[in-house]
Amino acid sequence: MQSIGIVLVSLIAVVTSVFLARLSRLPLPLVQIALGAAVYAASLTPVVLDPDVFFLLLLPPLLFLDGWRIPKDDLLRDASTILKLAMGLVVFTVIGVGLFIHWLIPAMPLAVAFALAAVISPTDPIAVSAIAARTPVPTRIMRVLQGEALLNDASGLVCLRFAVTAMLTGSFSLPAAIGHFAWAAVGGVAIGVGTTWALTRIVAIAVARVGEDGSAQIVVTLLIPFGVYLIAERIGCSGILAAVSAGMTMSFTRLSYWCAETRLRRTAVWDTVQFAANGSIFVLLGEQIPGLIGGAPETARSAGQANPWWLAVYILLIVLMLSVLRFTWVWVSLKMAKRGTRASTGAVALAHSWRMVLATSVAGVRGAVTLAGVMTLPLALSDGSPFPARELAIFLAAGVIVVSLLAATIGLPTILKGLAAPANTFHRREDRARVAAAEAAVLAIESAQHRLPEATLDAGRHAAASVRLIARYQARIANLSGGDEAWVARDVDAAIDRQVALVGLRAERNEIERIWRRHGIPESRARAIVRELDLQEARHLGQVTTTR
Repeated sequence: MQSIGIVLVSLIAVVTSVFLARLSRLPLPLVQIALGAAVYAASLTPVVLDPDVFFLLLLPPLLFLDGWRIPKDDLLRDASTILKLAMGLVVFTVIGVGLFIHWLIPAMPLAVAFALAAVISPTDPIAVSAIAARTPVPTRIMRVLQGEALLNDASGLVCLRFAVTAMLTGSFSLPAAIGHFAWAAVGGVAIGVGTTWALTRIVAIAVARVGEDGSAQIVVTLLIPFGVYLIAERIGCSGILAAVSAGMTMSFTRLSYWCAETRLRRTAVWDTVQFAANGSIFVLLGEQIPGLIGGAPETARSAGQANPWWLAVYILLIVLMLSVLRFTWVWVSLKMAKRGTRASTGAVALAHSWRMVLATSVAGVRGAVTLAGVMTLPLALSDGSPFPARELAIFLAAGVIVVSLLAATIGLPTILKGLAAPANTFHRREDRARVAAAEAAVLAIESAQHRLPEATLDAGRHAAASVRLIARYQARIANLSGGDEAWVARDVDAAIDRQVALVGLRAERNEIERIWRRHGIPESRARAIVRELDLQEARHLGQVTTTR
């Protein structure tokens, strides 16, 4: 019953936070953290966070959804930059920040300092998206940050395992570490891709044979991230990468596996899951903070300081060091990428690069993975003695999360002010795709009309409806009007008009999917067009059902 109460109170806090954020105009994550602290202070549901449960219930569906929805063409375009940030920067940060923490706090053993550096090195896709909702981040920077955050969790958590193992055993093997990392990464990706592909094929075959049940198909998508995460973790691979790769695989599922109504319902269900899980993470974080602050005097003494305010100084210095290392890595990577080329706009381009790099550095927000990762530190060493500086590491990690959120909230609007986004070069390609989809719809309607026997009672009505709708498509091809393109029935043949319109809409959708698969249009725009067509088809199907 206590667990049910915790869930209900957390969800109430998540809903309340939306209205408070709109009233206060503060970022939603900060409001949710404050509400979590208020819940703890009211002694309603003091929560002891179980990292395993936290990881399993909240992270897999969110990472799965991020992998599903992030545009893959953007990821491929910036793959080199993303991999440098997700892997190279993580290792660079673990070494640099780990040594810095050990120098700053000699009472913390070097292995524990590396463990702390490992959990604060990954950025968080959930926190990044939450900050971007309030601050207009240039699209390309946002895609790089999202791609980095999706992949660097595995790097950071693998480094954490190495550091904890070194602390428990007193030894470290670089070849073993590299081998374990390769197994965790490759195995996690293989499990995510293979399991998701197999399940979607099974569902597609079942739908083809016995018909579609939208509710069952949506439940399957909800179960996939938990399944691949558990399988991967069971065999020692990265459950996080398994969930991310499963989501990416879902985006390649053919549209024909789902009807329009099911796709719309699926989107609504996943939007709700994302909202509830995102908010719960920050509420739970807020519930941990009062307890950590209450234990600050004892934590400060374990760091060799009598005054608890030293902990705040440590947090600020660690965040500053994280930002400096991140800025350095991104700047050097940018210079190496541009080596041998000359900027066409001279000093303006250089200034632009400085601001972009600074924005990328400040936007490196820490969140759920950092909190859950640091809570997995063992309670005791192999000989039964307490794990050294565990509470100190947890306190510092929680402080880094809050300060990084505040820094991004305050700093990003100033850094990005007046920074014009690159011109959108995809409008012409999208127009061509819409024209191609309309032409495909015309061909499909003509084909359907020709397949109808002339002796059929409704043949004349079908022909008239086809002529009317083809004229509509031809007008769209001619002028690409921006208005509502849905067909509205105008006479006694409304039912036939709707049937013909459905043929055209489905042909349009298939053509848009074909163009997207051939990289003729960005994935984000293809999804937007498909959603428009799905809404139109759902409306027509609803009118048919009402008529019956």
